[in-house]
Amino acid sequence: MSLIPPSADLTRSAAWQALRAHRVQFAQTPLHTLFDQDPGRTREFTVEAAGLYVDFSKQRWSAETRRLLLELARARGVQEHAAAMFRGDAINRTEGRAVLHVALRAPQGEKIEVDGVDVVAEVHATLKRMAQFCNAVRAGEWRGHSGQTIRNIVNIGIGGSDLGPAMAYQALRAYSRRDLRFRFVSNVDGSDLVEATRDLDAAETLFIVCSKSFGTLETLTNARAARAWCVRQLGDERAVAKHFVAVSANAEKVAAFGIDVAHMFPLWDWVGGRYSMDSAIGLSTMLAIGPDHFADLLAGFRAMDEHFQSAPPERNLPLLMGLLAVWNSNFLGAESVAVLPYSEYLARFPAYLQQLTMESNGKRVTQDGTPVDYATGPIYWGEPGTNGQHSFYQLLHQGTRTVPCDFIGFMRPLGAPARQHDLLIANLIAQSEALAFGKTAEQLRAEGTPEALVAHRVCPGNRPSTTILAERLDPRTLGTLVALYEHSVFTQGVIWGIDSFDQWGVELGKQLAARVQAEISAEDATPLTHDPSTNALIARYRTFRKQQP
Repeated sequence: MSLIPPSADLTRSAAWQALRAHRVQFAQTPLHTLFDQDPGRTREFTVEAAGLYVDFSKQRWSAETRRLLLELARARGVQEHAAAMFRGDAINRTEGRAVLHVALRAPQGEKIEVDGVDVVAEVHATLKRMAQFCNAVRAGEWRGHSGQTIRNIVNIGIGGSDLGPAMAYQALRAYSRRDLRFRFVSNVDGSDLVEATRDLDAAETLFIVCSKSFGTLETLTNARAARAWCVRQLGDERAVAKHFVAVSANAEKVAAFGIDVAHMFPLWDWVGGRYSMDSAIGLSTMLAIGPDHFADLLAGFRAMDEHFQSAPPERNLPLLMGLLAVWNSNFLGAESVAVLPYSEYLARFPAYLQQLTMESNGKRVTQDGTPVDYATGPIYWGEPGTNGQHSFYQLLHQGTRTVPCDFIGFMRPLGAPARQHDLLIANLIAQSEALAFGKTAEQLRAEGTPEALVAHRVCPGNRPSTTILAERLDPRTLGTLVALYEHSVFTQGVIWGIDSFDQWGVELGKQLAARVQAEISAEDATPLTHDPSTNALIARYRTFRKQQP
């Protein structure tokens, strides 16, 4: 079967129209009725694979909904598109690139070629170099310019070069070397770097500069400031070679910065930034948890890759998750998804998913440039439980907007007292129950609630959620979770006919920022040719800047 052309009309297709008709018939059926009608519903809609137990039964769908969604997936060629991605076809059409983050965790000996080059062999060669370097730093064999042991690692990047490593370090902190300090700098606001280095000794600090082009404005601005800080403390330009390494594809610019290209770890065009945490961008992760645990992380990714490729559609976790996102967004009118990890270690996971999902699928045209006439790219957001329960859960339970929720929990605590962990998991389970079934006016009256308060205390329920459980949060489980969302995002993109792997919308702001910066810094009063609001903002900042010493 050939791939569905990107111009294929989605909303007029038979599969889409069948789902639309089904929604009219089904949408008024509340969750409590679905459970009443089918005592085996939980078993029917729970899938266990790759170490995850995923309960979809509290989603607002039925066996018929699932059947129609799977028919849509077949009609749109999701499995064929996935096969094209895994074999290295250039499915990022607007940039003419392969999309091969899956090669980053392919087993040694597997062969995937891009332009005649076996990329899996290159990946494993890089992993070997990363492991050698990390072992040297962790053993105290790699020393700074003045001979001191490295104790501080500062990762400098932005977007996927920051969000992935920062999230992974926080998530796997229980597995990290506690005698090493890790900091992550991304914001071009100079205070980010200042605060990250305020209490550090340059003689004991290693900077990892992550930029594929080695030209990303924010990253290079911070890297130059870090370089100046290092040289100022150590008093020797030659110190840069022992205190900076790079993750990049641009050896010339890396060398010009003063980094020995022998200490540059490669990135490839076929790896997008938001899909790169398991590439050399994960060097800080490997330094923190060690090469063996990093191998476990890759094994988790690979387990979900293999499941996505081989599991039958009706038991395929990423496929079902992606299809539910389409159902909730395009047919039930949900505009956002709340990701609610009941683990403080996953505090940065929602922020990581924001880039993965919203940069991938925040698109307004199909792959051939035709404007879409349906919603794409729901807004992802969230905070760890139980903190969110005392913040935004009020809107989830009683607000006017329906927000599907992903609850994520772990049955085995990492160092926490067992009874305290019981309380944490009890809250996770209770929240999914409360969202699904709520509390009616009749129940409140039966409990003796004063009539004047009944309307205020009613929780309508019927709020959809998915619950994801794993035994514990370890490197393998983290890899599995990330790959689950990666392939869910991929599924949504194929259904919508968009390119999930470009990000042209990011470029306009960068271009304008460079222009505005030049105008702000100009010594003469360069005429401004923006709109009146932008001109006024630049002029006001210019005036303030000139008044400062």
